[in-house]
Amino acid sequence: MALIKLGKDPESPDGKSPTIYLDDEKDTYLVQGWKVTDQERRSQMDLPGHEDVIEIPRRMVQFFLEVNDGGGTDT
Repeated sequence: MALIKLGKDPESPDGKSPTIYLDDEKDTYLVQGWKVTDQERRSQMDLPGHEDVIEIPRRMVQFFLEVNDGGGTDT
């Protein structure tokens, strides 16, 4: 399995940023982002014990293939 890096948050300082990957074997996205620990927001979601939630900036949607016409970037 090889993950394909689609893009990093272009506005994040020092390259320590949320990142979006594609797992082409599983046909899924892996999203690295900020942990959501705010209980008020978490309580508004139906999160089963085997799932969690992370947050990325809206500007990163450009890296999803469906939005980006199939072409990722390696930034």
